[in-house]
Amino acid sequence: MNQIINGIPVTYILGLAGILFSIGVLGVLIRRNIVIIFMSVELILNSVNLVFVTFSKALSHINGETIVFFVMAIAAAEAAVGLALVIAIFRHKKSTNVDELQSMKW
Repeated sequence: MNQIINGIPVTYILGLAGILFSIGVLGVLIRRNIVIIFMSVELILNSVNLVFVTFSKALSHINGETIVFFVMAIAAAEAAVGLALVIAIFRHKKSTNVDELQSMKW
């Protein structure tokens, strides 16, 4: 696929999305702070959105952009609920380290 979108080859955009996805996965697997883990999940979602938009533009379909709209709405709701949970856990446990949050009881 040697298509060019706004002067940028599609392979470069997909390479960037792959790098962002890899950084997000490493952040989820390696880091222990729950806020950093949420940021890494958001990075993964945004890299997938970048792939959807790239293929949507390259193939001249609006389906990818429509999916991105819904993924962004779900990601916003996930971030709001996730951060509310983090605040509640921090107020009770005084820590956001995942290793210290092994117990489900308060």
